[in-house]
Amino acid sequence: MEITGKNFVSVEKSTTSKIDQIDFDNLSFGSVFTDHMLVCNYKNGAWEAPQVVPYGPITLDPSAKIFHYGQSIFEGMKAYKDSNEDVWLFRPLDNHKRLNISAKRLAIPEIPEKFFMEGLKTLLEVDEKWIPKKDGSSLYIRPFIFASGEGFHASPANEYKFMICLAPSGSYFSGKVKVLIEEKYSRSANGGVGYAKAGGNYAGQFYPTQLAVEKGYNQVIWTDDNTHEYIEEAGAMNIFVRINDTLITGPTSDRILDGITRKSIIEIAKDENISVEVRKITVTEVVEAAKNGSLKEMFGAGTAAVISPISTFGYKETDYDLPELTESYASRLKTRITDIQYNRSEDKFGWRYKA
Repeated sequence: MEITGKNFVSVEKSTTSKIDQIDFDNLSFGSVFTDHMLVCNYKNGAWEAPQVVPYGPITLDPSAKIFHYGQSIFEGMKAYKDSNEDVWLFRPLDNHKRLNISAKRLAIPEIPEKFFMEGLKTLLEVDEKWIPKKDGSSLYIRPFIFASGEGFHASPANEYKFMICLAPSGSYFSGKVKVLIEEKYSRSANGGVGYAKAGGNYAGQFYPTQLAVEKGYNQVIWTDDNTHEYIEEAGAMNIFVRINDTLITGPTSDRILDGITRKSIIEIAKDENISVEVRKITVTEVVEAAKNGSLKEMFGAGTAAVISPISTFGYKETDYDLPELTESYASRLKTRITDIQYNRSEDKFGWRYKA
């Protein structure tokens, strides 16, 4: 293995690569991984220098606190390659900021920006050939931190691992998405960790989603924990609703993730002179809009899918189909975002970051 270094990030290169075994024209989401990963350890009250090492299993003691008390957070990002072979990131400093917001909520030490950004850029440089060139494909980036410190006592760990793994991926969703508005289970609650990207948030979603899938739906629309009257998120994504020509999304809170794609959609929509309202939206309002024909679109928004249009939603044993539009806000906004991400258009917002 060749060992090199750039700045303070050391690089241990793998002697072999599996890239020739990968069919880049038929990539599923997040199931194929590159040759290397980033590892950074927190010990003795400080983060040690990051290391890029060959991708592979890690060893943890059975008493590592991640297994017992769930101190685990993550982010989702993508790297894109343009027609000139240049590599771009989309609002990466927002991901770093949000990772540290999640860290603080789960009593995990925050990762310095230099470690996050320089570690990521070095890893991308080493595995640059893994970034797909096919339109719609990208290199999914998964930064995460978890408790590696040992012990059964219920307290924050004294050691942690920050890692970044990369997965060349195709489109996250394809086809029409059918969702069920949740009437019983909750994704999060006031004062909780819903605004953090904590692993446990997603574990708690799986069972209600499984029940919805058994009924023929793809995902769940989450409602508030108290009354189940207000629409909050779509599966693991933020949700937007278009009534007539107005785009509506719920405000961020203790329960709702401050999505980077969500923020981008709001700004682009305003730039497109689309009326945008950030406010609470009730299930009753959406159902009534579906009945009277004023409900034009619903879509989820997140890093993985960018924008995922919803074709049907179910509520109280009734399905409501949304109209098929030739010129939807969803397609219009997705084109604007992806053109910025792939360096196909002007970035007047300053979101694009050259890796």
